[in-house]
Amino acid sequence: MAEAAIYEVYDPRFNALVVGSACLEELYSSCRWAEGPVWFDDAQQLLWSDIPNQRMLRWVPEGGVFVYRYPSSFANGHTRDRQGRLVSCEHGTRRVTRTETDGSITVLADSYQGKRLNSPNDVVVKSDGGIWFSDPTYGILSDYEGYKAEPEQPERSVYRLDPSTGELEAAASDFFQPNGLAFSPDETKLYVADSGSNPDGFAARHIKVYDVTDGTHLRNSRIFCHLDEGVPDGFRLDTDGNVWTSGGKAVHCFSPEGKLLGKIRIPQGVSNLTFGGPRRNRLFITATRSLYAIYVTATGAQTP
Repeated sequence: MAEAAIYEVYDPRFNALVVGSACLEELYSSCRWAEGPVWFDDAQQLLWSDIPNQRMLRWVPEGGVFVYRYPSSFANGHTRDRQGRLVSCEHGTRRVTRTETDGSITVLADSYQGKRLNSPNDVVVKSDGGIWFSDPTYGILSDYEGYKAEPEQPERSVYRLDPSTGELEAAASDFFQPNGLAFSPDETKLYVADSGSNPDGFAARHIKVYDVTDGTHLRNSRIFCHLDEGVPDGFRLDTDGNVWTSGGKAVHCFSPEGKLLGKIRIPQGVSNLTFGGPRRNRLFITATRSLYAIYVTATGAQTP
């Protein structure tokens, strides 16, 4: 059972975002590298990836954990489109897919300008149906989370897939390794984590933010925040525009201005998180081997 000491407060505003008496619950603990949580409110279930074990898992309240898909093509990040369908990034096949309501899988993107993608990592869907995803090389660096291969793309980019034409466009490429991404509640900004480093070992350790123009293009790249520990991986925003991100053995919460408000300490290295539960006020956290959950007072902004 977690104690109040799991919270580190750097700004008094953080006190209003968390529940002081809430317990950090470990819901499952048999993963090798847990990632990509996505909440299904209509089914009252959470799906997430156990990448090295080639499986996707499903947690249901009062029901426990079940295998949702095996093998999973080393799936990593997931989201839902505006029709409620599951959209996934697969390291093994180096593609983005959609799971249809009948269970069949549709390939949405696997190449750009005639060359294979690196290893799609995380994905979000905008209200216009546009699919945005990051494409670092993590899934082809070794055979642990994919299949080792040389990258065919000259850059590590964030892409946008047009929902009407299926055309893929590189929206931004100014990263060492793009990772998690999320829109602001009003979709006027896109936040992207850079979790990579340069050949000299300098790590970015920051989240960038872009202005979204015409709903389809990114402009005005700038640093939103730096992490003082770990690197940012997956993250989500609440309805007030606060950014809740992974970073080392903690969930970091930043204000819309990029100020660190506080942290929630987690026993293992955090990879990703999402808001869920009937009121979207339960934070589900994937951290190395485990899936954790804790109630907060913030409300997740993602739709559906």
